[in-house]
Amino acid sequence: MLSKNQRKQILLLKQKKYRIQKQLFVAEGEKVVQEFMDAGYEMHQLYATFSFQHPLCERISGEEMQQLTHFKTASPLLAVFSIPEETALAPSDLMIALDGINDPGNLGTFIRLCDWYGIQQLVCSPTTVDCYNPKTVQAAMGSLARVQCHYLDLAPWLQQSELPSYGAQLEGQNLYTSALRPKGVFVFGSESHGLSDAVRSEIDHFITIPRFNKVSGAESLNVAIAGAIVISELFRSSFPTQK
Repeated sequence: MLSKNQRKQILLLKQKKYRIQKQLFVAEGEKVVQEFMDAGYEMHQLYATFSFQHPLCERISGEEMQQLTHFKTASPLLAVFSIPEETALAPSDLMIALDGINDPGNLGTFIRLCDWYGIQQLVCSPTTVDCYNPKTVQAAMGSLARVQCHYLDLAPWLQQSELPSYGAQLEGQNLYTSALRPKGVFVFGSESHGLSDAVRSEIDHFITIPRFNKVSGAESLNVAIAGAIVISELFRSSFPTQK
């Protein structure tokens, strides 16, 4: 039977300060939990509403799982993992950087995009949402097990980088007429405010996704959708033509 203290400790991990203090995070759902297990993350607790073969697994009722979940509807499997030790940012020809992305779902989508395209590191400003936020972990669908998120002050990092930097904003060069390659730092800004002034001052080039419907009332694209379009175009332009 689930104890009151167990429930309290797991629910506290909704808050960033407790995740930092305990160096723990929660993963929910069979696919997400299994991805972290397969990646060798240290697991502390495991709860299931069905028979799951693992020495740490404690079987609980659906009602008890509903008391643990960080979401409106509970998944049948929930685990508590250690946050891995931070590693140094490794040099790479292609870097994706996020400046002040505050929506956990958008960050989760960027993590999945990086995983899909084989980008193993994602650089985030300190004002970007925590990658171990439960909603980010859920939206990343296990890709967080393979993509490292590095939090650092972007402006001085861009200043010191030897790679060309590209900032996505409405006033920029047409993405489809730019001779871009998957080499450089591609920076995406806040959903509501765009790139910060400090970061913008360090950007070498600005790019934009042109609006094809001139009478559209849409003011902008969702930042994760914009990221998907830009990253896809980078790889498409460098993909060998099949003959």
